[in-house]
Amino acid sequence: MVQRYVRVKTLEGKTYYGLLLPSRVVEVLDAPPWLKGKSTDIKFKPDAYDLLAPCAPSKIVAVGKNYRAHAEEMGTSLPKEPLLFLKPPTTITADGQPIYYPPQSHRVDYEGELAIVIGEACTKSNPEQARSKIWGYTIANDVTARDLQKKDAQWTRAKGFDSFCPIGPWIVRELNAGARLQTFLNEESEPRQSALLSQMVFPPEFLVSYISGIMTLLPGDTILTGTPAGVGPMEKGDRVRVEIEGIGSLENHVLPRV
Repeated sequence: MVQRYVRVKTLEGKTYYGLLLPSRVVEVLDAPPWLKGKSTDIKFKPDAYDLLAPCAPSKIVAVGKNYRAHAEEMGTSLPKEPLLFLKPPTTITADGQPIYYPPQSHRVDYEGELAIVIGEACTKSNPEQARSKIWGYTIANDVTARDLQKKDAQWTRAKGFDSFCPIGPWIVRELNAGARLQTFLNEESEPRQSALLSQMVFPPEFLVSYISGIMTLLPGDTILTGTPAGVGPMEKGDRVRVEIEGIGSLENHVLPRV
């Protein structure tokens, strides 16, 4: 069984990192796992905690147009270097929590993605060094106000609304490069997005290396590796689910912001 690392909040409001057992019992760690957190004697039963996003990064670095077919559907050519942007940590929301549809937008899209979690400080690393800096993998949805992205000269507003970065539900240490990513809307049986992770233009270790040449990556920082073709709009009341083989699924519902 693949080990699943989580972050939870107890009914008393305290936050812990832990290991999710098959019974859904959480075995508490004494520190974040990428900071060499060790198991303790504390365990929480399933009704004693709420699942949070599995990490609380100092920054979220996202990559645009990292699948050829997605660049084509956006009507643009492939970038010669990774196209980077930042999402604020306040965009993060957990599996099962709402994505809030902002009143400023009339077109909000899903973008299912693989997310990388950094395990140790990383500066000016080559790809081989960068591979060892990747602590684990989770699922993300780079929610985007598409009309505002097209309107603005840069993407901060379109990508930066609260709740616009669902992450989770947990982190795994290993992942097959040939795993498939799929995004589903509501009860549809056919995915809106479906691609192999191996179809990325720039693979994870290259992205970590490239980004570390620009900014220092800290333990727990998260990189969104880009979305495949098939992005599309969500409406208020919709449910969107992103699945990655070897990790699981991340599901959120869309609500109006009040």
